[in-house]
Amino acid sequence: QVQLVESGGGLVQAGGSLRLSCAASGRTFSSLVMGWFRQAPGKEREFVAAIIWTADSYADSVKGRFTISRDNAKNTVYLQMNTLKPEDTAVYYCAARSYRLVIPRGPYEYDYWGQGTQVTVSS
Repeated sequence: QVQLVESGGGLVQAGGSLRLSCAASGRTFSSLVMGWFRQAPGKEREFVAAIIWTADSYADSVKGRFTISRDNAKNTVYLQMNTLKPEDTAVYYCAARSYRLVIPRGPYEYDYWGQGTQVTVSS
């Protein structure tokens, strides 16, 4: 079992920045694929970014604005979000699964989820 706890969400103006954190416990963190997803009202949960060791992947909508990183010593994954837009408004979820060679992008490919943190970007 893996427990995930997100933090760092909030309200920010368009063009601003936020950093989300996700603390993991329960398994060897360094062997986990860590991902971020988001879900806006009335929409499906969508892939944002994921990281395996130092390899990462991003949704086209956030590429160049968001950066995912991990600190294995702290069992924590981060999502630095810059140049935020109103369309980035959503509940952001941290997710984890066991190691895979190819970075998975579908929510059904992840086994563990955090409770979510709200990000609201005002125009």
